[in-house]
Amino acid sequence: MTRFAVPGRIAVSEQAASVWQTATLTEIRRETPRVATFRLAVPEWAGHLPGQHLLLRLTAADGYVAQRHYSIASAPDGSGHIELTLDRVPDGEVSGWFHTVARPGDTVEVRGPLSGFFAWPGDRPALLIGAGSGVVPLMSMIRHHRARGLAVPLRMLVSARSPAELIYASELGAETTPVFTRSAPPGVPVGRMTTAHMAPLLAEPPVGGWEAYVCGSNGFAEHASRLLVAAGQPVDHIRIERFG
Repeated sequence: MTRFAVPGRIAVSEQAASVWQTATLTEIRRETPRVATFRLAVPEWAGHLPGQHLLLRLTAADGYVAQRHYSIASAPDGSGHIELTLDRVPDGEVSGWFHTVARPGDTVEVRGPLSGFFAWPGDRPALLIGAGSGVVPLMSMIRHHRARGLAVPLRMLVSARSPAELIYASELGAETTPVFTRSAPPGVPVGRMTTAHMAPLLAEPPVGGWEAYVCGSNGFAEHASRLLVAAGQPVDHIRIERFG
């Protein structure tokens, strides 16, 4: 999964983020049939802001190297651990290794955190819009909001194909509205995200308005951004992170 974002403010110095560190896999948690969370111990990790990502490097025995950018799922907590939630991508070299080969005790290399454009330090009302694994950096924001007991308003609208494919389903609370595109619980409409989903969230904006964070595929990011603008969200208060 490759992430694209505009450079900006980051949680640590650029020098610290440029150093490769050895991370040890300590735990694997299944989220959905295709998605799992991998907990990594990184003793020298300098910290991150919710919404940031890292660069991960795998090196094979024959010297072949594969690198991928992954959003950080965990909130910054100073524990020396970070979590990545990975969808198993068809023919994916790195995600395939994590899902089929990796076991606790294995090591990888990481570098980061990277990019501050999509980061949310908890200092402004946040409207989070995601689809599929686009919920990963948004969940870091929700976890940060809960862990710090922040009073600043935060809401999330997330799209998934079905309840079984809704990542972090057991963790989502009153701040989250799910939209299901293929199948849904009885009485819940099925279909794409529309302005009807956006409008209630934007009807009574908090003081200073919302800062919207949109994360998902290229197609979803464009669609959700258009819906936000149509519902009255200012363009200069929409931050987008795409993956593909």
